[in-house]
Amino acid sequence: MDQKELARKIKLIIMDVDGTLSDGRFYMLPDGTTLKSFDVKDGTGIIFAGLAGIKTAIITGKVSEAVQKRVVELQIDDYYPGVQDKTAPFFELIKKYGLKKEEVAYIGDDIGDAEVMGMVGFSAAVGDAHPLIKRISHYIAKRYGGRGAVRELIDFILDAQEKWPEIFTRLKSVANSDEIMRKINS
Repeated sequence: MDQKELARKIKLIIMDVDGTLSDGRFYMLPDGTTLKSFDVKDGTGIIFAGLAGIKTAIITGKVSEAVQKRVVELQIDDYYPGVQDKTAPFFELIKKYGLKKEEVAYIGDDIGDAEVMGMVGFSAAVGDAHPLIKRISHYIAKRYGGRGAVRELIDFILDAQEKWPEIFTRLKSVANSDEIMRKINS
């Protein structure tokens, strides 16, 4: 089965954070506060996935206030912080939404993502992922983690599912489209 056929089945996209939604770097201020950066293009892709009816989830090994705020801002459906064994939330999500494994995509960057990536129907690696993660992926983004790789994957899925007309219609007709556009442009 080719990439587009796999992508056509996707109803849930699961993402890692560090090295995937962020570039993996963090900045530590003198008071111990840490900062992460996120790419606005990735956020726009997540919003578009939601408009197309595709659920989104984050499973990450760390707990971060910045990530929690981003989850709320982008209306990500499910968030699992501080998780070392990512398989448990994966099984919880497929049960919650009544999905088959083939209907789930996962994008990651490092060894901690490998087990779930081997279970989903469509696995993707960011462009600067660990070589093992690239070997087990159905799709390897040209863009790097925290630099638009998530948007690239979402665009690929939306293209395969021919969802763009639906997204544009929803953007025009949604009562809160001004709010959506503010999120997209921030």
